[in-house]
Amino acid sequence: SKLAALFEHPLYNIPVPEVTEKDKLFTINPMEKFSLHSSGSDEWVSSSKAETLLPTGKTAYDTYPTWLKFHIGINRYELYPRRDPLLPSLLWDLAMQRIISSVQKSGGTQLKLIMTFPNYGQALFKPMKQTRDQETPIDFFYFSDFERHNAEIAAFHLDRILDFRRIPPVSGRLVNITKEIWDITTDKKLAKTFFISPAGNVCFYGECSYYCSTEHALCGKPDRLEGSMAALLPDKALAKRRSWRSPWRRSYHKSKKAEWELNPNYCAQVRETPPYDRGHRLLDLIDMTILDFLMG
Repeated sequence: SKLAALFEHPLYNIPVPEVTEKDKLFTINPMEKFSLHSSGSDEWVSSSKAETLLPTGKTAYDTYPTWLKFHIGINRYELYPRRDPLLPSLLWDLAMQRIISSVQKSGGTQLKLIMTFPNYGQALFKPMKQTRDQETPIDFFYFSDFERHNAEIAAFHLDRILDFRRIPPVSGRLVNITKEIWDITTDKKLAKTFFISPAGNVCFYGECSYYCSTEHALCGKPDRLEGSMAALLPDKALAKRRSWRSPWRRSYHKSKKAEWELNPNYCAQVRETPPYDRGHRLLDLIDMTILDFLMG
């Protein structure tokens, strides 16, 4: 394929620096071991609850579900290796793994759900809100547009092509609103927003700052809804990390402009401000800005 040929280019064979323990985002507690139920189910449990010991000759890592192997591999240089053998399996899980829990994700301006799988893996579900070819009206402000599920999928693939590998794996998925959200949710606030439309379709709208109302409900056909499923990063309680707001963030105001739009010397000031005053973080930020532009 053209993609395989592209990945054979010398630019895709530049070695990544040697990864040390300090470079890793997440490590397993060595005091805790995990295993699969011997019954053949896909339940992943701690060894204290496992029915049998690990088979002879296998390491604990062999029993870890794909999402945990993904977490272990995250480091300061990449979320996953260029030729990661885990990627097909992780994408399959996101698209096909049975969903046992669906709750609304707190925070954010628009509706998103956290989906949980039998092996304790989790994914962020962003539902389809408009057709793929529907364009944003020219009078819309950037902060009042729908979040597009297929933009998440496009971003993941574009990120791989650009060889950044900074966006978590994302897969498209058709979800049954009734069986995979309504029937299994423990989120009482979310549960109150389900209804059957006059056309007989199952709909819900959740609670959020934008577009969470009956007028902007998400409806299935009759209960099938397309969306994106993104692999989650490790919980911040287990994998501590810092975050910085982009110096070029927008004002999110109808009339007020951000400082970078008014100050001609703004870039020079950023280059003298930590953490952008050393290393390649500013260049990384420029990379992601290019990705955003191409994705748009």
